[in-house]
Amino acid sequence: MTTLFFDEMHDGDATTRPHYLPFETWARGLSPDVMARKRAEADLAFRRLGITFAVYGEEAGTERLIPFDTIPRIIPNAEWKTLRAGLKQRVKALNMFLGDIYNGQDILRAGRIPADEVLDNAQFRPEMRGFKVPNGIYAHIAGVDIVRAGAGEFYVLEDNLRVPSGVSYMLENRKMMMRLFPELFAQQKIAPVEHYPDLLLETLRAVAPAGVDDPTVVVMTPGAFNSAYFEHSFLAQQMGVELVEGRDLFIDHDAVYMRTTCGPKRVDVIYRRIDDDFLDPQVFRADSMLGVPGLLKAYRAGRVTLCNAIGTGVADDKSIYPYVGEMVRFYLGEEPILNNVPTWRCREKDDLRYVLAHLPELVVKEVHGAGGYGMLVGPAATKAEIEQFRAVLVAHPDKYIAQPTLALSTCPTYVDSGIAPRHIDLRPFVLSGKEVSLVPGGLTRVALREGSLVVNSSQGGGTKDTWVLENGHAEPHR
Repeated sequence: MTTLFFDEMHDGDATTRPHYLPFETWARGLSPDVMARKRAEADLAFRRLGITFAVYGEEAGTERLIPFDTIPRIIPNAEWKTLRAGLKQRVKALNMFLGDIYNGQDILRAGRIPADEVLDNAQFRPEMRGFKVPNGIYAHIAGVDIVRAGAGEFYVLEDNLRVPSGVSYMLENRKMMMRLFPELFAQQKIAPVEHYPDLLLETLRAVAPAGVDDPTVVVMTPGAFNSAYFEHSFLAQQMGVELVEGRDLFIDHDAVYMRTTCGPKRVDVIYRRIDDDFLDPQVFRADSMLGVPGLLKAYRAGRVTLCNAIGTGVADDKSIYPYVGEMVRFYLGEEPILNNVPTWRCREKDDLRYVLAHLPELVVKEVHGAGGYGMLVGPAATKAEIEQFRAVLVAHPDKYIAQPTLALSTCPTYVDSGIAPRHIDLRPFVLSGKEVSLVPGGLTRVALREGSLVVNSSQGGGTKDTWVLENGHAEPHR
């Protein structure tokens, strides 16, 4: 039986969807030679800018150009309004959950989430208990992965609350499309995204420690060998703030300072792109050379704000994901606007029994995994791979969840053989400061390998520009 995928551009009888008509009409007037030339121009520009992604574990070099596709993913205004409302609701509930589990733990006492799932989670940080972060915000920057299934319905695939990446590609993709095809933007009302760095800086400044009126913000990077270093340096440059490493900072009387040519300068807000474990060798990993000794003490003293907060990882762990809908109901008294993908928790005996019986049909994920690693895509796996994974699952069921293999939506994409449908997802970036806000759209990732459902850059995926159409007037962005 042929699996039916929702086609973003065409409906069931191959008729072009209304929001794609202007683009299709324009594209018909371009020759294949022109499009090939434009693609080559984009690749050259991205390479010159250094927009590459480090792929760990590959013997043939660590840096690879992230493929960019010149066919945009287009979202009509009405659909985006629903997505935006659902994303704001979800991130608000996640922040409330984090504030609760590190302070009152009301949701655990109410039995709405099993306490051991949270308190025994490797991402739960006991060091954060009893500490109230500025404005109650733990996840200042959230990247929420959205997928569209066969009937066109949207699902949240996962929440990224630790150090979500990809927003620089969203911004550079838009710049590239405007450079290559300016006439398209003259013909249509496409919601802008270029104000994201301003919005990010506003968000970071809004959560400065109490009493600081003109905060100094920095971006903290592990260094040039990190896979997302381009993004770290890009965002620092776009916001007009310093890019620092741990060795550039020091603590004095529970305050954070950075070394400058003019002497020490006080730092108030750190947008950190370093995992919890490496932030402070006095508290977490003692062998870390990336962090700042004494940083947690300064943080708990209220002398510096970390974005995102230490301990946010427990809320985006895949073992906690099944309970996000319950968080929305518990904290907000609302039904979730965006649904989760149905999920089996392999730590539960009945769920494990079902998963083991249906492995060829399911996607099985490691609860702490990321980047498309540590997972089984049943329909694409060999019998040997399935049996090998079965043994791991039986030995460590608590480390895995399983989900149905969704028929991810497709979008026409330029590949070596021409234009062909490829599976996509969407990562909008949600900012939480004085209020919750986001720019229209996000990063559309595309699985370039035929039949692949894995869109991660580290697994051979590419990216597209994401257009949210405005209905004859500027769409409010907050």
